[in-house]
Amino acid sequence: MATSDSAGHADKDKNAHADDDNTGQDKTDRKRGAAKSAARPARRTRLGVPEAMQRAAHQLAELLRSEPGSVSAVKATDDGWIADVEVLELARIPDTTSVMGSYRVTLDTQGQLTGYERTRRYARGRTDR
Repeated sequence: MATSDSAGHADKDKNAHADDDNTGQDKTDRKRGAAKSAARPARRTRLGVPEAMQRAAHQLAELLRSEPGSVSAVKATDDGWIADVEVLELARIPDTTSVMGSYRVTLDTQGQLTGYERTRRYARGRTDR
């Protein structure tokens, strides 16, 4: 009986080690999954207004190679954002005679520029009626 009892304990010990191995494997798989998800940045569904304004101005400035004066409008759309960005196109003296351009910029939901167009050109010192 002692022999079968020892064999029973040996089988239990073997099963216990097999369970430990499976548990260890599960833990390793979970760690790998956690590492993969940590490596991927969390996707946000929509930018906030301040970040959309900043990205619109920055990306347009890179394309036009000129500094944006201001963002005069921002609007959320189903596809992302639309922003109107004012850009100094031609500096003159006095400053009120400098030529400005108003650009409509479209961004996707992640803040990447998808298009732009100049909608207006005007002297800085002139006001709309």
